[in-house]
Amino acid sequence: MKVMMTKSLTTPLLLLVMLAAPAAAQQSTALGNHNTGAPVNVAADRIEVQDRADRAVFSGNVVATQADLTLNAARVTLAYANAAGIQIRRIDASGGVTVRSPSETARGSYAIYDLESRLITLIGGVTLTRGASHVSGGRLVIDLTTGRAVMDGGAGRGATSSSSGRVSGTFTVPERTQQPAAKPPGK
Repeated sequence: MKVMMTKSLTTPLLLLVMLAAPAAAQQSTALGNHNTGAPVNVAADRIEVQDRADRAVFSGNVVATQADLTLNAARVTLAYANAAGIQIRRIDASGGVTVRSPSETARGSYAIYDLESRLITLIGGVTLTRGASHVSGGRLVIDLTTGRAVMDGGAGRGATSSSSGRVSGTFTVPERTQQPAAKPPGK
């Protein structure tokens, strides 16, 4: 089943300029040019609309796309307001969540996107990959208003994580050509 939602589903992926030093929290800038007004397409094996509760539950191989972003999960719940059309307020995803942009991929056990506060949170063994570089931790929070992204080692209250409680990363460095060794003076 394919459903098209044309209001504000923004699952912006996490364009982080990764920092080279692992620490308890990593900061960087988040996605700034994503078109949050673009239509959202959701495809799944099953949809259950709970209209009295103002939510729709998609399950089974869920794929949600908006512009150049894609979210994959086993289950996605859209909480919405039903005034002058469907206006999505919150998106909860679970079951091997993957969020992709053209340049990054983020993975975690759960994802929450609160459209009203413009926060995206991934929790549970989170990994963010950009090219050959990657950062891992328990929780990643992106504030789309300020552009601040924070990776924590812990997964936060009530969540479990296989993380060691620290943020770790592997980063590429630019390839440099070696300069010939300088000859000592007088030789």
